[in-house]
Amino acid sequence: MLKAKDFRKQAWNSLSGIWGTMVIINLILMLISGVGAVVALIITGPLTLGMAQIYMSVIRKNRKPEIGQMFDGFSNFTNAFILAILNSILIYLWTLLFIIPGIVKTYSYSMSFYILADNPDMSPNDARKKSMEMMKGNKWRLFCLDFSFIGWELLCVLTFGILSFWITPYKETAYAAFYQNLLVEQGLVAPEAPEADGYAETAATDI
Repeated sequence: MLKAKDFRKQAWNSLSGIWGTMVIINLILMLISGVGAVVALIITGPLTLGMAQIYMSVIRKNRKPEIGQMFDGFSNFTNAFILAILNSILIYLWTLLFIIPGIVKTYSYSMSFYILADNPDMSPNDARKKSMEMMKGNKWRLFCLDFSFIGWELLCVLTFGILSFWITPYKETAYAAFYQNLLVEQGLVAPEAPEADGYAETAATDI
């Protein structure tokens, strides 16, 4: 079973040669996220979906990341918007009970946008439920992956957030590696072939 260090290593290796593009993408995302609350509420879902597609491309090497790809989620705007709202409302309601249930549900729903990216016709609620199913017994593993970045997060604070433009792609790519590994572990896709040096077109995963 792969551990946090394995996902970090895979993420680091996958980002080789594309750090510049990923930094620019995250800079644009930060600028867009700074708009008004109402606009942010509307665009968060599609942008999250687009970013999920980017990071899965990095791990799968089926498409070299491009800045415009971060907006691909708008092609599935309705599902992405509903999924973001649904996750936020449910996590908020669970948090009202106590902070721990809210954290648990955050991890339970964490794979939902990757699932929607792989299955654009799936309903938002089904994507959320599939995420819960995939994360059974795996929430602690994802928590450990999060915790393994604590040193980088502290460095981010010391650099007044500047380092976040590198840390975010590193962390998000590790999350995508975690999702891809879950697909393999749960028999939803075949074990991965040895990593190629370049990017080649492959079909999207259906789960």
